[in-house]
Amino acid sequence: MTPKVARYLRDIAPATPCLVLDVDRVEENYRRLMAAMPLARIYYAVKANPAAPVLARLAGLGSSFDAASLEEVEACLAAGARPEAISFGNTVKKESAICAAHAAGVRMYAFDSEPELRKLARSAPGARVYCRILVGNDGAEWPLSRKFGCEVEMAKALMVQAGELGLDPYGISFHVGSQQTRTGAYEAAIARVGMLFTDLREAGVNLRMVNLGGGYPVRYRSEVPAIDEIGDAIMGAMVQAFGNALPEMVIEPGRFIVGDAGVVSSEVVLVSRKAENDPVRWVYLDIGRFGGLAETEGEAIKYAFRTPHDGDADGPVTIAGPTCDSTDTLYEKSNYRLPLALESGDRIELLSTGAYVTTYASQAFNGFRPLAEHYV
Repeated sequence: MTPKVARYLRDIAPATPCLVLDVDRVEENYRRLMAAMPLARIYYAVKANPAAPVLARLAGLGSSFDAASLEEVEACLAAGARPEAISFGNTVKKESAICAAHAAGVRMYAFDSEPELRKLARSAPGARVYCRILVGNDGAEWPLSRKFGCEVEMAKALMVQAGELGLDPYGISFHVGSQQTRTGAYEAAIARVGMLFTDLREAGVNLRMVNLGGGYPVRYRSEVPAIDEIGDAIMGAMVQAFGNALPEMVIEPGRFIVGDAGVVSSEVVLVSRKAENDPVRWVYLDIGRFGGLAETEGEAIKYAFRTPHDGDADGPVTIAGPTCDSTDTLYEKSNYRLPLALESGDRIELLSTGAYVTTYASQAFNGFRPLAEHYV
C-alpha cells in the first residue's frame, strides 16, 4: 500500500467496498518496466484497469495501448492516446468493431485464424497484423486456456496468406499466462518464435515484430521474480533467437502496471463458526467473487490482507463474499489466518488489487452495486 493510498483511507474513510488507486504508482511502475526492458514498446493492457485517470497518465507518458474491444479503443482515444498507438489485441472481434476501429485510425490487429484474417482484409485493408501462437503456461498463477492462439504451422500459413490478402504481415505474439513466475516460460516461447521467423523468411515473408504479451507478476503473498530478472531473461532469449538482427519488441503489461497501485477497502459483515468447537472461522466481507474478486476462482490469485488487529493472536479462516451464492467463497484451502479479534464492522484491506477487480465486478448480482473507485 502506498503512502498516498494509506493517507486517503485514514483521512477520508470512504464507504466500502471501494478501490483506492495511486496514479503516481502507475507511473512509477511504467518507468520501472521501461528501465527493465528499454528496447520494448509498452502497450498497456487496458482490460486490467481502464479507468480514465490511469489511461490519461499513461498516454501522457507516451505509452501505447492493447485494447480488447471497440469500447476500450474509444476509451484510449478519449484519454488522449493516438490511434496509431493502439493495438486491437483481441483475436475475436466483430467485423463492425474492426470497421469502426480502422475508421478511427487504428492500424494494428491481432488474429489467430483464417476467418478472422479475412475479416481484417475486408474491414481493415492494409493493416499491420500479427498472429498469436499457442505456448506453454507453466508457472502462471492465472494460466490461460487454448481459447486464444494457434499452432505454429497454422501461424506460418496464415502469415503467408496475410500478405496475399493485402495486409501487412507484421509479427507474432504469444502470452505465457498471467502472473507468470518462471522466466523459462518466456525463454521457451521466444525460441519458438525465432524458428517461426526463420521459416517465414524462407517462405518470403519478413516479419518485423515480436509481441511478448503480458504476465509480468506482482507480489501478493509470495515472492515473485524481480522485473529486472525477467527483463534480463527475455533479452538473453531474444539475442539467442535473433542475434544482432533483433526485431521490434512489444510487451503488454497490465497487472504489473496497476496491480500494486490499488487497494480494495472492505468491511467485515460477519465472523462465524459452523460448530462451537470448529477452529475455523468464516469471515464474510462486503465484496466477493461477484463484486470484482473473480481471480480468486480456484484460489488462483492470493491477495494479502491488512486488518486493524494485525500482530494480535490469529487463527485459521475461510474468507467469503456477501452474496447468496455458495460459490462466492474466496479462500478455503489456502491456509489463510486472520486475527481472533476481528469482528463485524471492522475494515479490512486487500492489498495489490489495482488490476482485474473493477472490470470483473458484476452490475447488480443480488442487488449489490459495483465497488466505488477513487483515484488519487
